[in-house]
Amino acid sequence: MADEKRTGDHIIELDDKQPNGQFQAAPRPAQPAMAASPAASQLANNPVVSILGYCVSSILMTVANKYVVNGRAFNLNFFLLAVQSLVCLLAITTAKASGFINFRDFHSGEAKKWFPISLLLIGMIYTSTKALQFLSIPVYTIFKNLTIILIAYGEVLWFGGSVTGMALLSFGLMVMSSVIAAWADIQHVMTSYGGDALTSEAAEQISTLNAGYMWMLFNCVCTASFTLGMRKRIKLTNFKDFDTMFYNNLLSLPVLLICSLFLENWSSSNLALNFPPDSRNYLIGAMIFTGLSSILISYASANCMRVTSSTTYSMVGALNKIPIAISGLVFFNVPATVVSVGAIVLGCVSGLVYTVAKIWQKEAAGKQGGAGGILPTTSTTSASSQSMRDSLKL
Repeated sequence: MADEKRTGDHIIELDDKQPNGQFQAAPRPAQPAMAASPAASQLANNPVVSILGYCVSSILMTVANKYVVNGRAFNLNFFLLAVQSLVCLLAITTAKASGFINFRDFHSGEAKKWFPISLLLIGMIYTSTKALQFLSIPVYTIFKNLTIILIAYGEVLWFGGSVTGMALLSFGLMVMSSVIAAWADIQHVMTSYGGDALTSEAAEQISTLNAGYMWMLFNCVCTASFTLGMRKRIKLTNFKDFDTMFYNNLLSLPVLLICSLFLENWSSSNLALNFPPDSRNYLIGAMIFTGLSSILISYASANCMRVTSSTTYSMVGALNKIPIAISGLVFFNVPATVVSVGAIVLGCVSGLVYTVAKIWQKEAAGKQGGAGGILPTTSTTSASSQSMRDSLKL
């Protein structure tokens, strides 16, 4: 059985424990692994370093995704996702062949069981790229909190979950922060054009924001559907971290390629529009990096969970929204107003309140002699699945 470490929000599933005591593939006899230096081992097991690694990897992933889809000109979203899936698939298969990681081989029966989850994943990551394309990173990050509400009540309806009063308070704060963020965006547009929403420029900007809110709504629904469906399906397949990553990318890749070929414009003029000569190499590099980022954050998440406590990991996940939002302000010249910053802080507070609510719920369940039918009202997924949700596979 795979060892699991549980938090209030996630389950991080590690590979089967090997005789050498580590959660990874045992070194091959022909190529014995070199012992890590004491300094490197100490660095890898440093809680501060692991937390910083998790936060930095999240920021890099989000910023790289936003850089690729930034602006209304980019319209090859299916192609972007296909490149990400291909890069990730090549990376993990190479790592498996080299003996660094291990995951189960392909089986058609398992693929049939998992294919509906891959379709939900495509819906989730496609709507995520569209929402991130039209919205700023801070607003996108704040609105992602609304997914927690949908997942929580999905758990109540289909898995017998429960929602505490403190969790309801956090839901209210999440909705409030989203409303404030949207209002701040619209107010900024109005102020930029002299308070007249009837001008063509202002109307175009507001139309862009409305499109972003629409895609964000679709993304929240798709993300909740993917998370709830994955929770049920993963119990049938007993997939572990890299198993889910392998099957998700393998099954998604042909669908993404077909959608790109038949639904997207591959004319030379449109390619030039999506990949301008002056930034073409940077865009291609960013697309490759976003494919690798899912593996990077998977390792960073698991390592942070390994060297810190469950509570610390949950708190870091809630507080991590602040540096991610700030990265949008810094790298993409998003205007920082009192209202927008207040929305970011309120969104972070709502995440903290929800984390505390889940910790208290877990402690209360423990005092009652176990779970007693009280199920987590958030996602139950592996680190790789979480990383895909947060990036674009996010």
